[in-house]
Amino acid sequence: MARATTACLFTVHFLSCIIVCHQDSSSNRPREQNTVSESSRRFRTEFLEDWPQTPGAPYFDPSTPENVTGLVGHSVTLLCKVKNLQNRTVSWVRHRDIHLLTVGRYTYTSDQRFEAQHKPRSEEWALRIRSPQRRDSGQYECQISTTPPIGHAVYLSIVEPETEIMGGPDLFIYAGSTINLTCIIRHTPEPPSTINWTHRGKTINFDSTRGGISLVTEKGIHSSSRLLVQAARTSDAGAYQCVPDNAQSATARVHVLTGETPAAMQGNAKELSLSFVLYVTSVTLYLIFIT
Repeated sequence: MARATTACLFTVHFLSCIIVCHQDSSSNRPREQNTVSESSRRFRTEFLEDWPQTPGAPYFDPSTPENVTGLVGHSVTLLCKVKNLQNRTVSWVRHRDIHLLTVGRYTYTSDQRFEAQHKPRSEEWALRIRSPQRRDSGQYECQISTTPPIGHAVYLSIVEPETEIMGGPDLFIYAGSTINLTCIIRHTPEPPSTINWTHRGKTINFDSTRGGISLVTEKGIHSSSRLLVQAARTSDAGAYQCVPDNAQSATARVHVLTGETPAAMQGNAKELSLSFVLYVTSVTLYLIFIT
């Protein structure tokens, strides 16, 4: 009888231990599950940029530029601003050859001049082009991976610094009048530090005994330099060159007239006269033929 009682008490104690262990295990399981869920959420948010789900479809910020101008050899960035992206991806495509350049933060081209740029948690997705060339001009598109995809086109113009003397390459000036040469410098990374002028290959000396020579220079997005030579003489004729320090030079040839008609103008007049004679002759022959 005593042995039966002892066995019964042992069985009851064993079952009690099992129940307690089961309860402890059940109480810890939700905590472990919560820890795993929190870690997964943080991983998606920090590394995969899993944006919080918000109502509405993604769209492009209206302030996203549609035209970008860059300079040859100077890095240029095409910017795309996307609102409410959620779990979609942003890509850049070049229209010229339908070439996929970037997807998200990854670059998908062997041309190492192209680079995807994006700051975590930012709405801006950029395409950077290092050392762009004229051939890189054209249309690019920022696309969102909706169904169907939606895109925002950006036109890129790559230009080179250029210099022009207005009215050139030949200018005709009457003796005694003022020679007015205006040089325009466009598309430079910054305004030129200096803009020099030469006449017949020699730098113009504004303090020479000749006198009456002045210069007016304005610097900005488009810089200009105006050379004024008063009381023009035949010795003032010849090639004038505008030489900015950060762009190509430009040349104009000045002809100082002393009363005679310049050869170029005579040539144009002869061409016009010949054209008129041919026109009258053709009309006359046509009238004779139809009558």
